[in-house]
Amino acid sequence: MLSFIARRIVSGVILVVAISVIAFLLLYAGGGNIARRLLGEDASAQTVAQKSHELGLDQPLISQFGSWVSGVFHGDFGASWFTSQPVSDAIVSRLAVTLSLVLGATILIAIVSVVLGVLAATRGGWVDTVVQVVSLVGTAIPGFLIALGLVVVFAIDLGWVAPTGYVQFTTSPQGWISSIILPVIALSLGGIAGVTQQIRGSMLDSLRQDYVRTLKSRGLSSRSVVLKHVLRNAAGPGLAVLGVHFVGLLGGVVIIEQIFAIPGIGQVAVTATSQGDIPLVMGLVVATAILVVLLNLVVDLAQGWLNPKVRLS
Repeated sequence: MLSFIARRIVSGVILVVAISVIAFLLLYAGGGNIARRLLGEDASAQTVAQKSHELGLDQPLISQFGSWVSGVFHGDFGASWFTSQPVSDAIVSRLAVTLSLVLGATILIAIVSVVLGVLAATRGGWVDTVVQVVSLVGTAIPGFLIALGLVVVFAIDLGWVAPTGYVQFTTSPQGWISSIILPVIALSLGGIAGVTQQIRGSMLDSLRQDYVRTLKSRGLSSRSVVLKHVLRNAAGPGLAVLGVHFVGLLGGVVIIEQIFAIPGIGQVAVTATSQGDIPLVMGLVVATAILVVLLNLVVDLAQGWLNPKVRLS
């Protein structure tokens, strides 16, 4: 098991390094005259040259990358070119907000998908048909339209929750739940559709296996067979799809945070990208890559626990 974890960690580190190199080259090599963009077209050539020297942009690209990597190894991702705030502070201050949305949506996807997938596979008939139709509709409707519909119905028409804004958990747990419930639902509906289909398909395949008939012939109830054996075997593929949707949620949360005016990573990413704040964008890229690697490690460990053959592959 330790060698299994070690291999995954090494591959994750290689992935983060590769993403960092590619992102750095694309941002710096393709950024044109960055100092000129920062100072404006009216700035004199001398002022632009001074700004380039100040930011280290007059150094060879490999030297700039080496300086950035050296800073990262010392925990310094640089500072924002526009606010002078340390990149790590800008990310950490917003990361908890975004993770509360993404993790909340992931948990909701997992719970609802397992329930719907098991019901569709074991009950069949009209239950299966309804689940299939709902899944198809959930996949077809874009997340931002779902978000707008939720705001109109539950925030504006019914007035159950505030349409926008975010409340810290430490300030008011009830207010925190009220502020994230609509964004979490909007984020999760598409994922629920995809994972439910995977769970349903895997459950149907497992129910056709010989071991199911053997267990039932030994006197085990259908409920026990489904929940203790079939669901565990079917959970692996569903878990893999859930991991893919988690990565998708990190991208989808950018739009959701804009719609609900939530001060998360999404807002920072949009602002930094539009301004050309490259140190902040690089920090966001690396932070996102690390989150994806950690999530994949957790998924691999869970699949290895569910199916020992995965650890040997």
